[in-house]
Amino acid sequence: MTGEPPGSARPSGSARPSGPARPVGSAGRMAVWWRGRTLRLRITLVVGGVALVALLALSRLGGALLYNTLLGAADNELHTQAGIVVTRLRDGVPPDDRGISPSVRVTDTAGTPVDGRGPLPMGSGDVRNLAAGKAENVYRDGSATRWVADPVVLPDGTTRLVMASGDLVGGSTLLARAAVGFLLAALVVAVVVALAAWIATRAALRPVDRMRSAAAALPPGRRLPVPGAHDELRALAEELNSLLARRDDAVSRLERFTGDAAHELRSPVAAIRAQAEVAVAHPDPALADETLRDIAGEAQRLSGLLSDLLALARADAGQRAEAEPVDLVAAAKAAIGRCTDGPVPELLAPGNALVAATPGEVALVLDNLLGNASRYAPTRVRIEVLPAGRVTRLVVSDDGPGIPAADRVRVFDRFTRLSQEAGGGHAGLGLALVQALVRGRGGEVTAGASAWGGARLEARWPAP
Repeated sequence: MTGEPPGSARPSGSARPSGPARPVGSAGRMAVWWRGRTLRLRITLVVGGVALVALLALSRLGGALLYNTLLGAADNELHTQAGIVVTRLRDGVPPDDRGISPSVRVTDTAGTPVDGRGPLPMGSGDVRNLAAGKAENVYRDGSATRWVADPVVLPDGTTRLVMASGDLVGGSTLLARAAVGFLLAALVVAVVVALAAWIATRAALRPVDRMRSAAAALPPGRRLPVPGAHDELRALAEELNSLLARRDDAVSRLERFTGDAAHELRSPVAAIRAQAEVAVAHPDPALADETLRDIAGEAQRLSGLLSDLLALARADAGQRAEAEPVDLVAAAKAAIGRCTDGPVPELLAPGNALVAATPGEVALVLDNLLGNASRYAPTRVRIEVLPAGRVTRLVVSDDGPGIPAADRVRVFDRFTRLSQEAGGGHAGLGLALVQALVRGRGGEVTAGASAWGGARLEARWPAP
């Protein structure tokens, strides 16, 4: 019979044995219960608990002060009784005189009685403490007796101790009643404080409840009313209104983007379908090659559009790899080598210039900027890489028709095609993708006019 030794580790990936679940500890259950309570109840419990603890501490302190006060008063009374006997002994009255009060005993310095009344009801340790000037509580038969001692020198030169005692039954009863009173008072005050906290919290959270109800019933485009007082509720209302504005803007952009994307995807899909249906219905070997080329072109356009949409979606979602130093000059040279249409771009750049991005992002930005410039430039396209301290500037200029001043901000919107771009077969996503990638790294993209009257697009990337 084989088996695992006790305490051996189970191999990784093995099935866990079936059986009852491990019980959750009391602390875990309490944490789960606590998280399930309302904020109002939690605040009330915390305030009431703190108040109860503080009041119990004050009650204990009050009881201790009362106890010390009672003991001090009892000690003074006992010292007064002992002082009377001390005076009489100094005057020559013998220690065993029957006129001495029964609550007063006379002993030698070792604690041995010399008054002829039998042994003392205490131990040797108590006697030593009394001889040292300390008061003592002596417990016997369930009751406590308070003792004090005063030394006295008799006329013959011997030293005696005069011990006076008093019953503490009355003081104990008073202390017990005071302790009960302190405890009841602490509980009542703690309940009152908790009730006040509940009412105050309810009053303080009532505007928040109204704001929550208003936000739940708020139609699109409307905003929460802002309180007149400059307090936390006003700040909360302003933040909620800002959040609602961003939500409405995001919903609007998503709806517009979805509609534009559906429209742009419909054209190449419809073209591919129409050409395929014609080729199937009217097979013509002479036109097959031309039809396949048209279908391949539409498919390439569709593939590029889908790639741009996916890249924009990833940029919007913030799915970016960790930035690294990328040589912008080397990336620009590689992008020039990939250009096959339009004039050959010229590069003006120093030895090297680094930007904080990823090689893929830099390649996408360069390809889109160069593709946009090469599409409209008849003769000249220039790339400039200009290090400028904490940023690196990438400027792409051409001698094409340029971008009108009124459209230099709108040109970066998605699916935006200006008049000179109409019919070019492009979806208008290139510059939007450039802006999303550069802004995602903390940069900025602007449009302007070049020295030749064409377009001038500048991307300012942060340096690593």
